[in-house]
Amino acid sequence: MLDWATTSSLATAAGTLVLAVATFASVRSGNRTARLAERSLLAGLRPVLVPTRVQDAAEKIGFVDGHWIRAEGGRGVAEVTDTVIYLGIAVRNVGSGMGVLHGWLVRIDVIRQRGATMAPGERLGDIQHEKPENFRRLTRDIYIPPGDQGMWQGALRDPSEPIFATIREAINAREPIAIELLYGDAEGGQRTISRFSLLPKEGGEEWIASVSRHWNLDRPDPR
Repeated sequence: MLDWATTSSLATAAGTLVLAVATFASVRSGNRTARLAERSLLAGLRPVLVPTRVQDAAEKIGFVDGHWIRAEGGRGVAEVTDTVIYLGIAVRNVGSGMGVLHGWLVRIDVIRQRGATMAPGERLGDIQHEKPENFRRLTRDIYIPPGDQGMWQGALRDPSEPIFATIREAINAREPIAIELLYGDAEGGQRTISRFSLLPKEGGEEWIASVSRHWNLDRPDPR
């Protein structure tokens, strides 16, 4: 004889299971949609800085002490005086979000390690960036609009710093130098470190700007 109570219980259990599976699938799909929407939103805010193109207009860069430099398209500037080292790069934001510069530092070690102390199979781009807390804070906010160009500027003003003598020697000897820029989006997130290089142009005093690596600080790197 058919046990209606048992059958009813089994039907109820089956229905509950189906509902639970449907709810799980719906929640999972909703989470996936939310993640995709978040990634799409972040991509719309993400800045990516590179040197400007050779055909781009020059950037006039002024410093607080009244000194001015001029960075032509695709170029950087490195000027040395007895008490100050002036640095600047004409940059372009190829990302889709506003770029806000946070800090910078200048390095010579990543250049001098080229083929010298690198382990077999190690590449120059494998040398890690400096820690964000070691970056020099900019004295003013610098914004780079999406799809447009702007500039970065920095100055070393303490001749007693060991880095001052090192960079002055490298510039005077026309050695390449590396500059790491720390920046993020207009909301204060998506912090990125981009490593630029200033390469001396043969037969002149110009410095060619290039970029070699970008690191994401607030999300996993794509590589």
